[in-house]
Amino acid sequence: MSLHLLLLLSLLSLGAPSLLQASVHEYRSERFMSKGNAFVFHGGSEGIYSSSPSDNFSSDSDSLSSFIRFEKITFRRPEEASNTSSLPIHAVLFEVEDRENIGGSAYGGQRAVCCTSDLAKLGVCSHGEIIHHPSSKDSSWPQVFGVSFVENDLSATLLTRSIQITRTGMYNLYFIHCDPALKDLVVEGKTIWKNPGGYLPGRMAPLMYFYGFMSLAFVLLGVFWFSQCARFWREVLPLQNCVTLVITLGMCEMALWYFDYAEFNETGVRPTVITVWAVTFGSIKRTCARVIILMVSMGYGVVRPTLGGFTSKVIMLGVTFFAASETLELLENVGAVSDFSGKARLFLVLPVAVLDAFFIIWIFKSLSATFKKLQTRRLLVKLDVYRKFTNALAVAILVSVGWICYELYFKSKDVYNEHWQNAWIIPAFWQLLSFSLLIVICSLWAPSQNSTRYAFSGSSGDSSGEFEKDDYTLTLIKPSPVPSHEAKSLSEARSLPDQEDAEEDLEEDKRE
Repeated sequence: MSLHLLLLLSLLSLGAPSLLQASVHEYRSERFMSKGNAFVFHGGSEGIYSSSPSDNFSSDSDSLSSFIRFEKITFRRPEEASNTSSLPIHAVLFEVEDRENIGGSAYGGQRAVCCTSDLAKLGVCSHGEIIHHPSSKDSSWPQVFGVSFVENDLSATLLTRSIQITRTGMYNLYFIHCDPALKDLVVEGKTIWKNPGGYLPGRMAPLMYFYGFMSLAFVLLGVFWFSQCARFWREVLPLQNCVTLVITLGMCEMALWYFDYAEFNETGVRPTVITVWAVTFGSIKRTCARVIILMVSMGYGVVRPTLGGFTSKVIMLGVTFFAASETLELLENVGAVSDFSGKARLFLVLPVAVLDAFFIIWIFKSLSATFKKLQTRRLLVKLDVYRKFTNALAVAILVSVGWICYELYFKSKDVYNEHWQNAWIIPAFWQLLSFSLLIVICSLWAPSQNSTRYAFSGSSGDSSGEFEKDDYTLTLIKPSPVPSHEAKSLSEARSLPDQEDAEEDLEEDKRE
């Protein structure tokens, strides 16, 4: 593909107009951009599933058809340029596989979108026209049509028309003209893009059903967890209340995403309020989940009653992560995402990635310290739970790294969104991974009649101060000045509670 057309398709997608995420693409006095020898405006790109050519396509049977409709597309030029007629302004609609059919070159030179004088001399095209060739799959594509300004007119309007889509693919719309006198031209109006199942863009359509499934999955998990909490409410620990919060946030997030896509599918315009709430609940859930995992790794509620001096640091990290995550998600899901350049988007992704890495490092360092304490005190039941928890975290991290590598590979090989039908799997995977980790946590710390054996117990010497200073207190114990025979009897007496604790742990393990 030519360098010029490559810039046309990739760079312009970063500077697209508002509401490009919606199937109703509105143009509000948007300006054309100079690219090569043409002036170009990107009207939208969406994956569309085909409708059968036998469908009775009409304005009364929209629900049976896939189409792109042009409504009140009006071009306006400044008054100082209205004293002459103009070259045509074209609407160019093509499927991404036919991108090579747009543009041409003379004598093997640089490709151009507008017909050059050399190509006009060869009789390949007419001066001022858009160079295009019929598709090998359908000779009626690409669709190219336009309108011209007549003398003294300040506006020109395309005729309202609907183009039925009979071939599944990623479709791109550009408005292009070749008249330098129209460099200040603006476009107004809207185009409506519709799939057979509704107005939801093709690459997003599977996500509506996915979030419906996830909503049901969270409800089932919530029923199990809440019933356990109600059954053993006297045994519920502060840590288990934190898990309850995450499950509740997850239920709200999944339901909001489903309603967001359902409303989008029904109207063709993304509901801003629902999207903002879905993004906010998601960011709060992700923040709480990371903070809770960090607190568990530090032994909160299990081997220490508080976080001590780490409380402010954990809160600060959580608040910072929420702010970075919320900003990124809002810009990716609300309004005109493509108004931001690639560098701006990278600038917003990097803080989230760095904070995630900081969470991971702190979590595993804390787990290592907690493991040592549990092994020193021979708290075997708690040690076994933490070992399972660490294994689950390690697997999740390894899977995440592998998926990130796959995601980078997928995006690098899909420059023109030709694999749009599989793109929904990428965001869905992260939701499934976090949900799987939540299930593991729920299975390890589910409320039960034995919940207290996982809890911090001050009587066992696990005070927060001792947890931090164990290495020192062991060296400060002085030998008792008692006779050897009394020391022997004292040691035997002290061994009895230890034996009873060990037997109790063994009995609890058997009951499991």
